Amino acid sequence: MKTVGYAAHSNDAHMTPYHFERRALRPNDVAIEILYSGVCHSDLHTVNGDWGPQPYPLVPGHEIVGQVIDVGPAVTNYKVGDRVGVGCMVDSCQACDQCDHGEEQFCRNGMTPTYGFPDRISGEITQGGYSKHIVVREEFVLSIPAALDLARAAPILCAGITTYSPLRNWGVKAGSRVGVIGLGGLGHMAVKLAVAMGAEVTVLSRSNSKEAEAKSIGAKGILVSSDAEAMAAAGASMDLIIDTVPVKHDLNIYTPLLDIDGSLVIVGQIGPLNEPLTVPLVMGRRRVAGSLIGGIRETQEVLDFCAEHNIHPECEMIRPDQINEAYAVLKKGDISHRYVMDMSALEL
Repeated sequence: MKTVGYAAHSNDAHMTPYHFERRALRPNDVAIEILYSGVCHSDLHTVNGDWGPQPYPLVPGHEIVGQVIDVGPAVTNYKVGDRVGVGCMVDSCQACDQCDHGEEQFCRNGMTPTYGFPDRISGEITQGGYSKHIVVREEFVLSIPAALDLARAAPILCAGITTYSPLRNWGVKAGSRVGVIGLGGLGHMAVKLAVAMGAEVTVLSRSNSKEAEAKSIGAKGILVSSDAEAMAAAGASMDLIIDTVPVKHDLNIYTPLLDIDGSLVIVGQIGPLNEPLTVPLVMGRRRVAGSLIGGIRETQEVLDFCAEHNIHPECEMIRPDQINEAYAVLKKGDISHRYVMDMSALEL
């Protein structure tokens, strides 16, 4: 299938139009016309080569919403016209213990990311959602509930599941006290989801400049991390902290905020952190952990949860030819929404 997208051709992260071929449908494949593609900070990290050399040309994008345009003969769950999504992975071995209980992201044989990784069968490099079409194995296609606005649903496939999974796995419920470090693309979804679960949510930020935004989506307010007196007064006041900061930073200012048996879960930074101090961990049986997206079953769960609770990401719609301007803003940081590309503006 001939298609077109926006690709990086080197680690300067400059995106240009790119014509390429999607594979012919295998028996269990679903062909999708992409309508909206979210722009994740990890896309920028990847095409920049921040996480290692990349197989350029590379089409990023793993927050994908569209409609089915064709299916292979063995497909049973989808038909032409269905509203569907694709997230951060498009395949796994489907045979190991992790795949067997719905944790494909931890596949013992390695899951296949949506872009920048060899296809399990052909070996060709997967290309992502900054494109007009995509072909995906049926088991990795998600149903988009009718209650969700297609134009705003795409970031749920990454920002949503990345924050929903630790909230669920650490047992957040009514009355839980949750801190969220950073109010960006991940952070604002963590706030919305935790509030819908009944938690009391506090945003942790270097300043209170986003306090109105935090309160507007349900947080009780902002705790300014640079205010030593306020941070000391908030000691042992949180059960769970979701850390969405995507760069190297100091955890030691946050761990004393955890109550006994509390956890700080890293979902942002992939790479080094400042050297941890163990005193707050040992003295409070506190822990630092990490979390990586969620499995397909859990990703469908967050889509359904968002539909049930009328949760949509905060989105700014852009055209595909505005992606370089969006990346320039992402490099500066400090935005509390997700860019979403309207792919109808992309023509073959």
